[in-house]
Amino acid sequence: MPYDIFLIDMSNFLPKSVRGLIEEFSKLPGIGPKSAQRLAMHLLHSPHSRISNLGDAVLGLKNNVIFCEQCFNIAEENPCRICSDHMRDKNIICVVEDILDAYAIEKTGEYKGLYHVLHGALSPIDGVGPEQLKIYELFDRIKKIGNEIEKIEIILATNPSLEGETTALYIQKHLLELNVKITRIARGLPFGGDLEYADEMTLSKAMNGRGEM
Repeated sequence: MPYDIFLIDMSNFLPKSVRGLIEEFSKLPGIGPKSAQRLAMHLLHSPHSRISNLGDAVLGLKNNVIFCEQCFNIAEENPCRICSDHMRDKNIICVVEDILDAYAIEKTGEYKGLYHVLHGALSPIDGVGPEQLKIYELFDRIKKIGNEIEKIEIILATNPSLEGETTALYIQKHLLELNVKITRIARGLPFGGDLEYADEMTLSKAMNGRGEM
């Protein structure tokens, strides 16, 4: 007798609504099938109020959150809170790849300038060019601000990856003709790291970027 007649179709074991939820969770980055199942089971045993609050929060993400027309960071008003803050230094713009990069810098409490979120990095092999990012919007923004402010500093804070470096060099090349100061965030050893575990490129950048104590 063929073995496959003993196989059980498990696809219909769970209710359709549960399977649908697991499938949607599985589409999220970093969530595998097992994690998706655990999340679904957790919500299944959660009180209705928690599920309702979660649903409202997800809907609010799309209904209430917009992109700032100046820096392209997420906000609930336009322009965003940072762009409209008169206490921020309008002479400095920190260019980052993603929203969470700006969030990480803001958490330090050290930076008091403005931001510009590119929403990615140049990657020709993946078909990501300047048109897919907010690079041209950055150039237009700098030209507009340049008519109002005498000297602008652009901090290129893209990631220290091949794509991040390519993006930084592309932006730098197209800003050389403008009257702006271009700086790049320092790269080197992480706090608490050991020299013996650092790669050659990181050590090289750390040595070249050393400062006086």
